[in-house]
Amino acid sequence: QPLAELLSEVLAMASVPVAAAGGLADGQGVARVLAQGAQAAVLGTALMATHESFAHDAHKQRLVAAQAGDTVLTEDFHINWPPHAAVRVLANSVTRRERGDPFAATGDIPRTVIGDEEGRPIYLFSTDSPLRSMTGDFEAMALYAGQGVGRITAIEPAGERLRRIAAEAAAHLRLLNDTPVAVASPVCYAGDAERERHAPLIARLDELLEAERAGARVALRSRTETEDEALRALIDAIHRDEVKWCGMLMRAIRTLEGTPGSRTGDFYDKAMAVPDLRERLAFLNRGQGWVAKKLRELLPLVDDAGIRAGLQEMLQAHVDNLDKVNTALGLTPPRR
Repeated sequence: QPLAELLSEVLAMASVPVAAAGGLADGQGVARVLAQGAQAAVLGTALMATHESFAHDAHKQRLVAAQAGDTVLTEDFHINWPPHAAVRVLANSVTRRERGDPFAATGDIPRTVIGDEEGRPIYLFSTDSPLRSMTGDFEAMALYAGQGVGRITAIEPAGERLRRIAAEAAAHLRLLNDTPVAVASPVCYAGDAERERHAPLIARLDELLEAERAGARVALRSRTETEDEALRALIDAIHRDEVKWCGMLMRAIRTLEGTPGSRTGDFYDKAMAVPDLRERLAFLNRGQGWVAKKLRELLPLVDDAGIRAGLQEMLQAHVDNLDKVNTALGLTPPRR
């Protein structure tokens, strides 16, 4: 799942600081996730290709020479690692299956040693990556690399790389946040005027965002309280929808040059105070009905075609979920 898409969903749900990771290797990438709402950016490959990194020079040189398309996500390196936990590495003889099947049944056949770290054997198909303290066949080891590797073109001091990334991020954030000046008047700022014009709409979108965030958390907490597979599947579907609409509303608010709020509506505490799950779902449905009513009132006021389409889809999804929950609870027949 793309980072930008996943980050929107996580930010919609999180009540703690969020650090974004994955494919970030320069200031522009850092600025992008900070502008989206993350509180921090995590960089791995960019700091591995530095003088201070304990990675072996052979690994660093491969990073500098690589392009983004040279990485693969694989489970081939699995010794000392939990099952089905893929890693992203540079393609090599192992990922091309030139060293045999990593998962072939071995029986009494001993593991193949391809390196050494101060007396510790390094095995073929292990998750060990080449370090300064190792010797051996580095080409066949796990050469970790992220999708931002194509933007790494040199090995340099970590301090210099961090200072440059910070400067690039600051400059790019200024570009993202700069207010264009209206040519017709030196005292009128178009961005300010637009934000002021959109302020009532942004406030209503933020109100919906609080409600959707509350609904998402109610669904997330409630799904564990039933053994009924059909009911749990329904609650899961509602949760996925609520998270999706949180992300859509956040994007809409930013399109209008607003800043999405981080509050969760009071509805969450009121819903979780209802001990009986079926009664809570009925309460949640009333909240879905309130959102549908607000959306019907809001749609005629929205000029932006993209935002209007998103809100229309959100309205239809809420109407559908209202019917599904009412049917599951035996409150009303299905809609026709």
